[in-house]
Amino acid sequence: MSARVRRLTELSVLTAVALIIFVIELQIPNPFPIPGIKLGLSNIITVYAVYHYKAHEVAAVVAVRLALGAVFSGNFMALIYSASGAALCLIGMLLLRRWIDEKHLWIASVLGAVLHNTGQMAAALIVMQTPQLILYYPFLLVSGCLAGLFTGLCAQFVTLRLKNWKK
Repeated sequence: MSARVRRLTELSVLTAVALIIFVIELQIPNPFPIPGIKLGLSNIITVYAVYHYKAHEVAAVVAVRLALGAVFSGNFMALIYSASGAALCLIGMLLLRRWIDEKHLWIASVLGAVLHNTGQMAAALIVMQTPQLILYYPFLLVSGCLAGLFTGLCAQFVTLRLKNWKK
């Protein structure tokens, strides 16, 4: 198998796994009274990919997951918020990987979650044109930091397990 085919296969599998995780997470009821707060478990794959693939490859994985996630969930309006958050998060994490090594990728995940929430909030403010939404932002930041920490630690674990598995 050529290196390009192998790479494309790996990216396809990562996309599929992220999408499966996303669909499963849709089935979990939100335990919080604030809408939109979730763990974002598919971001485990994104954080892993940021540290193991080229920027355009990770962007492709995220874009396909977002598009298919909108189709599978039937919520195309959420795509605006997800895409704006994902774009800001991805840019931030790709920049952060220059300074934060793979042993501390959970830190990049937390910062990525903050950027994701910031992108979502900006999109919501533009789309809804309701300045009072900004009051919701601190709750998003706290939940985003906790979710980012959790997904980052999971990505750290996945990275460690895959290193051991490839040996």
